[in-house]
Amino acid sequence: MQRVYDFLRRHPAWVDGFWAVFLFGISMVSGALQDTPGTAFPAVIAVLTLLLCLVIALRRRMPERMLVLAAVVGLAQLALDVEPVAADFALLVIVYTVAASGPPWASRFALIGGLCASPLAQLRWPEQESSTAGNLAVVVFLAVPFALAWVLGDSLRTRRAYFAQLEERAARLEREREAQAKVAVAAERARIARELHDVVAHNVSVMVVQADGAAYVLDTAPEQAKKALETISGTGRQALAEMRRLLGVLRTGEHQEGCDYVPQPDVEQLDDLIEQCRTSGLPVDYKVEGTPRPLPSGVELTAYRIVQEALTNTRKHGGPNTGASVRLVYFDDGLGLLVEDDGKGAPHEHYEEGGADGQGHGLIGMRERVGMVGGTLDAGPRPGGGFRISALLPLKPAH
Repeated sequence: MQRVYDFLRRHPAWVDGFWAVFLFGISMVSGALQDTPGTAFPAVIAVLTLLLCLVIALRRRMPERMLVLAAVVGLAQLALDVEPVAADFALLVIVYTVAASGPPWASRFALIGGLCASPLAQLRWPEQESSTAGNLAVVVFLAVPFALAWVLGDSLRTRRAYFAQLEERAARLEREREAQAKVAVAAERARIARELHDVVAHNVSVMVVQADGAAYVLDTAPEQAKKALETISGTGRQALAEMRRLLGVLRTGEHQEGCDYVPQPDVEQLDDLIEQCRTSGLPVDYKVEGTPRPLPSGVELTAYRIVQEALTNTRKHGGPNTGASVRLVYFDDGLGLLVEDDGKGAPHEHYEEGGADGQGHGLIGMRERVGMVGGTLDAGPRPGGGFRISALLPLKPAH
Protein backbone atom coordinates (compact mmCIF):
# COMPACT_ATOMS: atom_id res chain seq x y z
CA MET A 1 0.00 0.00 0.00
CA GLN A 2 2.85 2.36 0.78
CA ARG A 3 4.32 1.77 -2.68
CA VAL A 4 1.03 2.75 -4.28
CA TYR A 5 0.88 5.89 -2.16
CA ASP A 6 4.45 6.83 -3.03
CA PHE A 7 3.75 6.22 -6.72
CA LEU A 8 0.70 8.48 -6.64
CA ARG A 9 2.68 11.22 -4.90
CA ARG A 10 5.37 11.04 -7.58
CA HIS A 11 2.79 11.17 -10.41
CA PRO A 12 0.07 13.68 -9.40
CA ALA A 13 -0.84 14.35 -13.05
CA TRP A 14 -1.89 10.72 -13.44
CA VAL A 15 -4.19 11.07 -10.43
CA ASP A 16 -5.79 14.20 -11.86
CA GLY A 17 -6.22 12.47 -15.22
CA PHE A 18 -7.93 9.52 -13.59
CA TRP A 19 -10.39 11.75 -11.73
CA ALA A 20 -11.05 13.74 -14.90
CA VAL A 21 -11.97 10.58 -16.80
CA PHE A 22 -14.05 9.34 -13.88
CA LEU A 23 -15.92 12.66 -13.66
CA PHE A 24 -16.56 12.69 -17.40
CA GLY A 25 -18.00 9.19 -17.23
CA ILE A 26 -20.24 10.07 -14.28
CA SER A 27 -21.46 13.19 -16.10
CA MET A 28 -22.26 11.29 -19.26
CA VAL A 29 -24.09 8.54 -17.40
CA SER A 30 -26.13 10.97 -15.31
CA GLY A 31 -26.99 13.01 -18.42
CA ALA A 32 -28.20 9.88 -20.26
CA LEU A 33 -30.35 8.71 -17.34
CA GLN A 34 -32.23 11.96 -16.88
CA ASP A 35 -33.72 14.36 -19.31
CA THR A 36 -31.97 17.60 -18.52
CA PRO A 37 -34.26 20.55 -19.11
CA GLY A 38 -32.98 23.49 -21.08
CA THR A 39 -32.45 24.60 -24.62
CA ALA A 40 -28.88 23.31 -25.12
CA PHE A 41 -28.16 20.43 -27.46
CA PRO A 42 -26.60 17.25 -26.01
CA ALA A 43 -23.45 17.88 -28.06
CA VAL A 44 -23.01 21.29 -26.40
CA ILE A 45 -23.43 19.73 -22.97
CA ALA A 46 -20.84 17.08 -23.84
CA VAL A 47 -18.34 19.72 -24.98
CA LEU A 48 -18.81 21.81 -21.84
CA THR A 49 -18.48 18.67 -19.69
CA LEU A 50 -15.28 17.73 -21.51
CA LEU A 51 -13.81 21.19 -20.91
CA LEU A 52 -14.65 21.01 -17.20
CA CYS A 53 -12.96 17.61 -16.96
CA LEU A 54 -9.96 19.12 -18.74
CA VAL A 55 -9.80 21.67 -15.92
CA ILE A 56 -9.43 18.76 -13.46
CA ALA A 57 -6.74 17.07 -15.56
CA LEU A 58 -4.53 20.17 -15.99
CA ARG A 59 -5.19 22.05 -12.76
CA ARG A 60 -1.68 21.44 -11.35
CA ARG A 61 0.23 22.20 -14.54
CA MET A 62 -1.51 25.48 -15.43
CA PRO A 63 -3.83 26.56 -12.60
CA GLU A 64 -4.33 30.16 -13.81
CA ARG A 65 -5.32 29.10 -17.32
CA MET A 66 -7.65 26.41 -16.01
CA LEU A 67 -9.27 28.97 -13.71
CA VAL A 68 -9.99 31.22 -16.71
CA LEU A 69 -11.26 28.22 -18.67
CA ALA A 70 -13.58 27.23 -15.81
CA ALA A 71 -14.95 30.81 -15.65
CA VAL A 72 -15.57 30.82 -19.41
CA VAL A 73 -17.34 27.45 -19.24
CA GLY A 74 -19.50 28.68 -16.35
CA LEU A 75 -20.53 31.80 -18.29
CA ALA A 76 -21.23 29.61 -21.33
CA GLN A 77 -23.54 27.45 -19.22
CA LEU A 78 -25.48 30.55 -18.21
CA ALA A 79 -25.66 31.85 -21.77
CA LEU A 80 -26.56 28.49 -23.38
CA ASP A 81 -29.01 27.52 -20.63
CA VAL A 82 -27.10 24.40 -19.59
CA GLU A 83 -28.21 23.63 -16.05
CA PRO A 84 -25.58 22.46 -13.51
CA VAL A 85 -24.17 19.00 -14.20
CA ALA A 86 -21.89 16.66 -12.26
CA ALA A 87 -18.84 18.06 -14.08
CA ASP A 88 -19.45 21.43 -12.38
CA PHE A 89 -17.63 19.88 -9.42
CA ALA A 90 -14.50 21.02 -11.30
CA LEU A 91 -15.36 24.60 -10.29
CA LEU A 92 -14.86 23.70 -6.61
CA VAL A 93 -11.63 21.87 -7.40
CA ILE A 94 -10.08 24.74 -9.35
CA VAL A 95 -11.05 27.25 -6.62
CA TYR A 96 -9.26 25.06 -4.07
CA THR A 97 -6.22 24.57 -6.36
CA VAL A 98 -5.75 28.26 -7.13
CA ALA A 99 -6.20 29.24 -3.48
CA ALA A 100 -3.53 26.70 -2.51
CA SER A 101 -0.89 27.33 -5.15
CA GLY A 102 -1.92 30.13 -7.50
CA PRO A 103 -0.80 33.77 -7.52
CA PRO A 104 -2.67 36.26 -5.30
CA TRP A 105 -4.74 37.73 -8.15
CA ALA A 106 -5.94 34.28 -9.19
CA SER A 107 -6.82 33.37 -5.62
CA ARG A 108 -8.93 36.53 -5.21
CA PHE A 109 -10.57 35.99 -8.62
CA ALA A 110 -11.45 32.40 -7.67
CA LEU A 111 -13.02 33.48 -4.37
CA ILE A 112 -15.11 36.22 -5.99
CA GLY A 113 -16.12 33.99 -8.89
CA GLY A 114 -17.06 31.11 -6.59
CA LEU A 115 -19.23 33.34 -4.40
CA CYS A 116 -20.91 34.84 -7.48
CA ALA A 117 -21.62 31.45 -9.07
CA SER A 118 -24.42 30.56 -6.67
CA PRO A 119 -26.55 33.74 -7.02
CA LEU A 120 -26.04 33.80 -10.80
CA ALA A 121 -27.20 30.19 -11.06
CA GLN A 122 -30.20 30.91 -8.86
CA LEU A 123 -31.14 33.91 -10.95
CA ARG A 124 -30.79 31.89 -14.15
CA TRP A 125 -32.65 28.84 -12.89
CA PRO A 126 -34.83 29.95 -9.98
CA GLU A 127 -36.96 27.60 -7.95
CA GLN A 128 -40.46 28.31 -9.19
CA GLU A 129 -42.22 26.88 -6.16
CA SER A 130 -39.91 28.51 -3.58
CA SER A 131 -40.31 31.84 -1.87
CA THR A 132 -37.77 34.66 -1.94
CA ALA A 133 -36.43 33.60 1.46
CA GLY A 134 -36.13 30.04 0.22
CA ASN A 135 -34.20 31.17 -2.86
CA LEU A 136 -31.86 33.19 -0.62
CA ALA A 137 -31.33 30.13 1.58
CA VAL A 138 -30.47 28.08 -1.51
CA VAL A 139 -28.00 30.77 -2.63
CA VAL A 140 -26.26 30.70 0.73
CA PHE A 141 -26.28 26.91 0.84
CA LEU A 142 -24.69 26.66 -2.63
CA ALA A 143 -22.11 29.38 -1.84
CA VAL A 144 -20.82 27.57 1.25
CA PRO A 145 -18.92 24.82 -0.70
CA PHE A 146 -17.07 27.44 -2.75
CA ALA A 147 -16.12 29.36 0.41
CA LEU A 148 -14.97 26.17 2.11
CA ALA A 149 -12.93 25.13 -0.94
CA TRP A 150 -11.18 28.51 -0.97
CA VAL A 151 -10.56 28.45 2.81
CA LEU A 152 -9.08 24.93 2.63
CA GLY A 153 -6.81 25.94 -0.24
CA ASP A 154 -5.68 29.14 1.44
CA SER A 155 -5.00 27.21 4.68
CA LEU A 156 -2.87 24.77 2.73
CA ARG A 157 -0.96 27.68 1.20
CA THR A 158 -0.36 29.14 4.66
CA ARG A 159 0.80 25.79 5.98
CA ARG A 160 3.19 25.30 3.08
CA ALA A 161 4.60 28.80 3.58
CA TYR A 162 5.04 28.09 7.29
CA PHE A 163 6.90 24.85 6.65
CA ALA A 164 9.00 26.51 3.94
CA GLN A 165 9.90 29.24 6.43
CA LEU A 166 10.84 26.61 9.02
CA GLU A 167 13.01 24.78 6.48
CA GLU A 168 14.67 28.02 5.41
CA ARG A 169 15.30 28.96 9.03
CA ALA A 170 16.73 25.53 9.78
CA ALA A 171 18.97 25.76 6.71
CA ARG A 172 20.09 29.27 7.73
CA LEU A 173 20.86 28.10 11.27
CA GLU A 174 22.80 25.16 9.86
CA ARG A 175 24.81 27.51 7.66
CA GLU A 176 25.43 29.80 10.63
CA ARG A 177 26.57 26.85 12.75
CA GLU A 178 28.92 25.75 9.99
CA ALA A 179 30.27 29.29 9.65
CA GLN A 180 30.74 29.58 13.41
CA ALA A 181 32.47 26.20 13.46
CA LYS A 182 34.82 27.34 10.69
CA VAL A 183 35.56 30.58 12.56
CA ALA A 184 36.20 28.63 15.76
CA VAL A 185 38.51 26.23 13.92
CA ALA A 186 40.38 29.13 12.32
CA ALA A 187 40.72 30.87 15.68
CA GLU A 188 41.99 27.68 17.30
CA ARG A 189 44.47 27.13 14.48
CA ALA A 190 45.71 30.71 14.88
CA ARG A 191 46.03 30.26 18.64
CA ILE A 192 47.99 27.03 18.25
CA ALA A 193 50.18 28.67 15.58
CA ARG A 194 50.97 31.53 17.96
CA GLU A 195 51.76 29.10 20.76
CA LEU A 196 54.02 26.99 18.53
CA HIS A 197 55.77 30.10 17.26
CA ASP A 198 56.44 31.37 20.77
CA VAL A 199 57.58 27.99 22.08
CA VAL A 200 59.81 27.10 19.13
CA ALA A 201 61.24 30.59 18.53
CA HIS A 202 62.23 31.14 22.14
CA ASN A 203 63.57 27.73 23.01
CA VAL A 204 65.36 27.15 19.73
CA SER A 205 67.05 30.55 19.94
CA VAL A 206 68.29 29.66 23.44
CA MET A 207 69.55 26.32 22.18
CA VAL A 208 71.34 27.95 19.23
CA VAL A 209 73.08 30.49 21.48
CA GLN A 210 74.17 27.78 23.91
CA ALA A 211 75.33 25.50 21.11
CA ASP A 212 77.45 28.28 19.59
CA GLY A 213 78.96 29.03 23.01
CA ALA A 214 79.66 25.36 23.69
CA ALA A 215 81.40 24.96 20.36
CA TYR A 216 83.51 28.05 21.05
CA VAL A 217 84.76 26.94 24.50
CA LEU A 218 84.74 23.18 23.92
CA ASP A 219 88.54 22.89 23.84
CA THR A 220 89.50 25.66 26.25
CA ALA A 221 86.76 25.33 28.92
CA PRO A 222 85.16 21.87 28.90
CA GLU A 223 83.17 22.59 32.05
CA GLN A 224 81.47 25.61 30.49
CA ALA A 225 80.77 23.57 27.37
CA LYS A 226 79.22 20.84 29.52
CA LYS A 227 77.05 23.38 31.30
CA ALA A 228 75.91 24.82 27.96
CA LEU A 229 75.00 21.33 26.72
CA GLU A 230 72.99 20.73 29.89
CA THR A 231 71.14 23.98 29.26
CA ILE A 232 70.43 22.86 25.69
CA SER A 233 69.13 19.54 26.98
CA GLY A 234 66.85 21.17 29.58
CA THR A 235 65.57 23.74 27.11
CA GLY A 236 64.85 21.03 24.55
CA ARG A 237 62.89 18.99 27.07
CA GLN A 238 60.89 22.05 28.08
CA ALA A 239 60.10 22.85 24.46
CA LEU A 240 59.15 19.22 23.83
CA ALA A 241 56.79 19.20 26.82
CA GLU A 242 55.06 22.39 25.67
CA MET A 243 54.76 21.11 22.11
CA ARG A 244 53.24 17.88 23.39
CA ARG A 245 50.68 19.94 25.26
CA LEU A 246 49.82 21.90 22.13
CA LEU A 247 49.62 18.81 19.97
CA GLY A 248 47.36 17.26 22.57
CA VAL A 249 44.85 20.02 21.80
CA LEU A 250 44.63 18.65 18.27
CA ARG A 251 43.75 15.17 19.48
CA THR A 252 40.29 13.93 20.39
CA GLY A 253 40.81 14.60 24.07
CA GLU A 254 41.87 11.21 25.38
CA HIS A 255 45.07 11.17 27.40
CA GLN A 256 47.63 8.86 25.84
CA GLU A 257 50.05 7.11 28.11
CA GLY A 258 53.55 8.48 27.85
CA CYS A 259 52.44 11.98 26.81
CA ASP A 260 53.32 14.62 29.40
CA TYR A 261 51.08 17.67 29.45
CA VAL A 262 52.17 20.82 31.28
CA PRO A 263 50.01 23.73 32.43
CA GLN A 264 50.05 26.93 30.43
CA PRO A 265 52.70 29.38 31.60
CA ASP A 266 51.77 32.39 33.73
CA VAL A 267 53.46 35.45 35.22
CA GLU A 268 54.87 33.42 38.11
CA GLN A 269 57.03 31.56 35.60
CA LEU A 270 58.58 34.77 34.30
CA ASP A 271 61.37 34.32 36.85
CA ASP A 272 62.29 30.98 35.26
CA LEU A 273 62.05 32.46 31.77
CA ILE A 274 64.31 35.38 32.60
CA GLU A 275 66.78 33.15 34.41
CA GLN A 276 66.92 30.98 31.31
CA CYS A 277 67.70 34.07 29.22
CA ARG A 278 70.45 35.10 31.63
CA THR A 279 71.94 31.61 31.44
CA SER A 280 71.97 31.85 27.65
CA GLY A 281 74.07 35.03 27.86
CA LEU A 282 71.45 37.79 27.74
CA PRO A 283 71.58 40.04 30.83
CA VAL A 284 68.02 40.90 31.87
CA ASP A 285 66.96 43.32 34.61
CA TYR A 286 63.56 42.23 35.94
CA LYS A 287 61.36 44.25 38.32
CA VAL A 288 57.78 43.93 39.54
CA GLU A 289 55.92 47.05 40.66
CA GLY A 290 52.61 47.22 42.44
CA THR A 291 50.87 44.51 44.44
CA PRO A 292 50.79 41.12 42.70
CA ARG A 293 47.35 39.49 42.69
CA PRO A 294 45.48 36.72 40.84
CA LEU A 295 44.93 37.43 37.15
CA PRO A 296 42.64 35.93 34.51
CA SER A 297 44.33 32.97 32.81
CA GLY A 298 44.20 34.69 29.41
CA VAL A 299 46.03 37.74 30.77
CA GLU A 300 48.60 35.52 32.50
CA LEU A 301 49.41 33.64 29.30
CA THR A 302 49.44 36.83 27.21
CA ALA A 303 51.87 38.57 29.55
CA TYR A 304 54.21 35.57 29.60
CA ARG A 305 54.21 35.20 25.80
CA ILE A 306 54.83 38.91 25.21
CA VAL A 307 57.89 38.87 27.47
CA GLN A 308 59.07 35.61 25.91
CA GLU A 309 58.72 36.91 22.35
CA ALA A 310 60.29 40.28 23.20
CA LEU A 311 63.39 38.64 24.72
CA THR A 312 63.59 36.23 21.79
CA ASN A 313 63.59 39.19 19.38
CA THR A 314 66.31 40.85 21.48
CA ARG A 315 68.54 37.80 21.04
CA LYS A 316 67.77 37.65 17.32
CA HIS A 317 68.12 41.33 16.42
CA GLY A 318 69.89 43.06 19.30
CA GLY A 319 73.41 42.11 18.37
CA PRO A 320 76.34 41.34 20.70
CA ASN A 321 76.66 42.83 24.20
CA THR A 322 72.98 43.62 24.37
CA GLY A 323 71.13 43.98 27.65
CA ALA A 324 67.39 43.99 28.33
CA SER A 325 65.03 45.09 31.06
CA VAL A 326 61.55 43.82 31.92
CA ARG A 327 59.04 45.76 34.02
CA LEU A 328 55.79 44.22 35.23
CA VAL A 329 53.44 46.83 36.77
CA TYR A 330 50.19 46.03 38.57
CA PHE A 331 47.71 48.91 38.21
CA ASP A 332 44.26 49.09 39.78
CA ASP A 333 42.55 48.21 36.50
CA GLY A 334 45.31 46.80 34.37
CA LEU A 335 48.63 45.05 34.03
CA GLY A 336 51.46 46.95 32.38
CA LEU A 337 54.41 45.39 30.58
CA LEU A 338 57.56 47.16 29.44
CA VAL A 339 60.40 45.29 27.72
CA GLU A 340 63.38 47.29 26.47
CA ASP A 341 66.84 46.53 25.15
CA ASP A 342 69.87 48.60 24.21
CA GLY A 343 70.78 46.69 21.07
CA LYS A 344 70.64 47.80 17.48
CA GLY A 345 66.91 46.98 17.29
CA ALA A 346 64.80 45.15 14.71
CA PRO A 347 64.75 46.30 11.08
CA HIS A 348 62.32 49.13 10.41
CA GLU A 349 59.98 47.10 8.19
CA HIS A 350 59.43 44.49 10.91
CA TYR A 351 57.29 46.70 13.10
CA GLU A 352 55.99 49.05 10.40
CA GLU A 353 54.48 46.14 8.40
CA GLY A 354 53.09 44.32 11.39
CA GLY A 355 55.98 42.10 12.38
CA ALA A 356 56.24 39.63 9.49
CA ASP A 357 59.91 39.33 8.73
CA GLY A 358 59.93 36.18 6.61
CA GLN A 359 61.31 34.20 9.55
CA GLY A 360 58.45 34.58 12.00
CA HIS A 361 55.37 36.56 12.96
CA GLY A 362 56.34 37.66 16.45
CA LEU A 363 54.85 41.17 16.56
CA ILE A 364 51.74 39.98 14.72
CA GLY A 365 51.28 37.30 17.34
CA MET A 366 51.77 39.85 20.13
CA ARG A 367 49.14 42.19 18.68
CA GLU A 368 46.70 39.32 18.24
CA ARG A 369 47.21 38.13 21.80
CA VAL A 370 46.80 41.61 23.24
CA GLY A 371 43.72 42.23 21.11
CA MET A 372 42.10 39.02 22.36
CA VAL A 373 42.16 40.31 25.96
CA GLY A 374 41.16 43.86 24.97
CA GLY A 375 44.56 45.44 25.59
CA THR A 376 46.88 47.76 23.68
CA LEU A 377 50.40 47.21 22.37
CA ASP A 378 53.07 49.64 21.24
CA ALA A 379 56.31 48.44 19.63
CA GLY A 380 59.11 50.42 18.06
CA PRO A 381 62.66 51.77 18.41
CA ARG A 382 63.76 53.65 21.52
CA PRO A 383 64.87 57.27 21.16
CA GLY A 384 68.28 56.42 22.59
CA GLY A 385 68.75 53.23 20.60
CA GLY A 386 67.49 49.71 20.96
CA PHE A 387 63.92 48.48 20.89
CA ARG A 388 60.93 48.96 23.16
CA ILE A 389 57.68 46.99 23.60
CA SER A 390 54.96 48.18 25.96
CA ALA A 391 51.57 46.63 26.57
CA LEU A 392 48.60 47.37 28.79
CA LEU A 393 46.31 44.45 29.59
CA PRO A 394 42.96 45.19 31.28
CA LEU A 395 42.24 43.22 34.43
CA LYS A 396 39.05 41.65 35.64
CA PRO A 397 38.56 40.02 39.03
CA ALA A 398 39.69 36.41 38.92
CA HIS A 399 37.06 33.93 40.15
